[in-house]
Amino acid sequence: MPLHDWSELSGWEGVHDIWIVELLRWIKPRLPVDYRAYVGSSPALAIGAGAERPDVAVRECRPEPGDTRPSGSLSEATDEPAPDVEVATLTLDPQTAIYVSVHGRLAAALELISPRNKDRASGRGAYLARYLSYLQEGAHLLLVDVHPRPRGFSFADALAEELQIQQPPCPAPLANSYRVGEPAPEGGRFVAIWRHALAAGQPLPTVPLPLAVGLSIPVNLEETYRRAAADAYLT
Repeated sequence: MPLHDWSELSGWEGVHDIWIVELLRWIKPRLPVDYRAYVGSSPALAIGAGAERPDVAVRECRPEPGDTRPSGSLSEATDEPAPDVEVATLTLDPQTAIYVSVHGRLAAALELISPRNKDRASGRGAYLARYLSYLQEGAHLLLVDVHPRPRGFSFADALAEELQIQQPPCPAPLANSYRVGEPAPEGGRFVAIWRHALAAGQPLPTVPLPLAVGLSIPVNLEETYRRAAADAYLT
């Protein structure tokens, strides 16, 4: 099935949840012995950027009618003084991903990037740190981003900058695989990258999910996306 234009289409959250399951079903039977795959969540703390209008709820804490206690006074030792203001500014975002482990160690991760991962500067920074941490810990990574917005930003380009890798611009939509390799003579470790440009209206490719140096499994994005789109009634 050709990739939908996700700059115009709604309903991504439903497709994301179904696609993750379809990808898990594809990956599990193809894993070598001792490798295990599962869907998990690694919460990311999303904080509204100061330069933007944050999603904030503010609640003033006023005394209840008939309450003559001074503000902040305690009637019992277990009472908590009322705050002057209660503000909701932090959102715990439990983004789900596929994790592959071997002998209790994280070997690889597959992440489907959502619009909220990159719609604000704070979110881009938090998720970039998350993706970078996989590689820094020696875990391989497959990133799939079918959302072209915001224009001019790409996690692939941001990762390349952080890793000091020279590469041509790699805008979304994309599917990039990262394999962490052996130690490099000059320090650090080798990182191999497979870049796959995606386009609305075109079929999705089969991409590698690295598990170790010289070991990977092919992930059929086209077939798994087709099933997810059908279950989400996008066909």
